Amino acid sequence: MTQDTNQSIAVEGSRRRTFTAIMEDNKGNRWVENNYQGYGEFGGKDFYDLLDEMNGGVGDRMDGVVLAFSGKSFISPSLSEWGGYFGGEEPTTCPDQGYFY
Repeated sequence: MTQDTNQSIAVEGSRRRTFTAIMEDNKGNRWVENNYQGYGEFGGKDFYDLLDEMNGGVGDRMDGVVLAFSGKSFISPSLSEWGGYFGGEEPTTCPDQGYFY
């Protein structure tokens, strides 16, 4: 879900139209995705790779997934339509997974 507009980031092929989504880290780096394909990749960068990097890791997707579901505190990349970093707050998970509307 986007953090600025609270919209589900639709996957190409779902019943909803895709839109531009921006992933941003705590250093101001941005990855722009114009046609989301799913699996957490935005503009060629994997959300969980970035999550791991932002928390001191080497950018390992599996380590990022484990951290995200560990119950431990962490800083998160932001997801938005208009850009901006949301202070490390984790985006809300879409109950429809961007596809099952």
